[in-house]
Amino acid sequence: MRLMKGFVAVAVLGLILTTAQAENKAPNATLKLSAGSVAAGVGVKWGSGTLTFDGRDYPITVQGLSVGDVGVKSIEASGKVFNLKKLSDFDGNYTSLGAGLTAAGGGGVAAMKNQNGVTVELVSTTQGVDIGLGAAGVDMTVKR
Repeated sequence: MRLMKGFVAVAVLGLILTTAQAENKAPNATLKLSAGSVAAGVGVKWGSGTLTFDGRDYPITVQGLSVGDVGVKSIEASGKVFNLKKLSDFDGNYTSLGAGLTAAGGGGVAAMKNQNGVTVELVSTTQGVDIGLGAAGVDMTVKR
C-alpha cells in the first residue's frame, strides 16, 4: 500500500511538471477545431480543424474527442501545440496528460501527448462544454 501511494505521488508530480514545463514555453503551433450537432457522450469526428505551423495552415482530421453535453449545436476548441519540430510529428494518437481541468469561464480543457512527444493543450471555447478523450485517445492527422 505504501509503495502504491509513492508510485501515485511520483506519477502525479511528473504530470504537474510536464504541464508546467509546457506552459512556460512558447507553442510551436496552434490548433483550431470545430464540430456541429453533437449528442450526449458520443465520440466526435470533428468537422474541421486547422493546424497553424511555420506560418502555414494545414487542414487536419480528428477522431476520438467526446463531449459531455446534450443537444449542443456546435462546439469550438482551440489549443497550443508544443514540441512540434516537423509537420509529420503531429500525426498520431494523443493520450491524456490530465483530466477534469476547467478553463476560466467554464470551458473544458484537455492536455494530451502523442508518441512523437508532441503535446497539445486544447480548450473548449463553447461555454460550459467539457471535452474529453475517448478510451483509446484521440487520433489527429494532417490531411495531405
